[in-house]
Amino acid sequence: MSVDRLIDTEPVIATAGVEVLQKALLDQAAPTGAADWRPPAPGTEDALATLAARGTTGPANDLAVQRMLAVRPELAGIGVARDVIPGMTDTTFLHAGPPLTWERSSGPIRGALIGALIYEGLAADEVEAAEIGEWGGITLSPCHHHQTVGPMAGIVSPSMPVAIVRNAAGDGVAYATLNEGLGKVLRYGAYGPEVIERLQWMEAVLGPVLAMTLQKTGPIDLQTLIAQALQMGDDGHNRNRAATSLLLRAIGRGLIENDAEPVDDRAKVFEFIDRNDHFMLNLVMAAGKLAVDAASGVPGSSLVTTMARNGTDFGIRVSGTGERWFTAPAPVVDGLFLGGFSAEDANPDIGDSAITETVGL
Repeated sequence: MSVDRLIDTEPVIATAGVEVLQKALLDQAAPTGAADWRPPAPGTEDALATLAARGTTGPANDLAVQRMLAVRPELAGIGVARDVIPGMTDTTFLHAGPPLTWERSSGPIRGALIGALIYEGLAADEVEAAEIGEWGGITLSPCHHHQTVGPMAGIVSPSMPVAIVRNAAGDGVAYATLNEGLGKVLRYGAYGPEVIERLQWMEAVLGPVLAMTLQKTGPIDLQTLIAQALQMGDDGHNRNRAATSLLLRAIGRGLIENDAEPVDDRAKVFEFIDRNDHFMLNLVMAAGKLAVDAASGVPGSSLVTTMARNGTDFGIRVSGTGERWFTAPAPVVDGLFLGGFSAEDANPDIGDSAITETVGL
């Protein structure tokens, strides 16, 4: 730009850093543009300088994002965990977050494992279940290592029905448990009789009815369904009423025409989903898992492909470093508590459901 042009045109002020700088200019109606910049976190300067010198991070991130956006998730079916999840065995129990041992497990994880062991018939009660966990009678593995995600404790045991979410536009499949609803549920660490009975009903009725229903309807387009739900006020994580309603609408005809299953069972399945606004959460999570797995493994990419918590550690994974975890202590959530409870009663953050934020929901 020539000096004359610079003098004759209205200047635009560029700001970088804290937002208050740009706000002060906007308050004065001054033309301004803001650069998305912040100082590097202490201790990261050398690593950031190395990345900047390579000059490959930008193109690598573009490729990773393209792969993520190209995924078209669809609910293709319902299967049994041991039959469909890669690497699952009769003694494999998956959990949320980065790798974890029984000794380092928080209360909700241990409680959910105890409940899962009782549900699977491997333990008669909580004492026997805890003993199995302590002497290593089961294999613990992160859901993320098995193309799977689970909310809160995220426990997936061999007999559980799981949703199968495929990429309609290419390769890839992801799995998630079916949502139990709210209250006393396994994912919160509860393992009372009502929890076990619900899990048994989900295995015997909910899973088979939905599997047969999806054979009637064909795959459900989750991409379009989630997009519609966001326009209706959902956020894909804590608000899923619209998405759950849209899902129920999508499978409704198949549920009615599914005469291979008893009418009473189909009615109970309809009622169960209808009463559980969070039913769609697990499917949104599986759709997110499908997307981030497609973006993983791009050399040089700094795109975060996993954010997950296990009640002890918070872990992330980055596209360019593949399966490697970077962990720190899980924080206690700064949120609202029920009457009589405070942050002192809270467990550190837990669950794979941050996959929704990882993909931008």
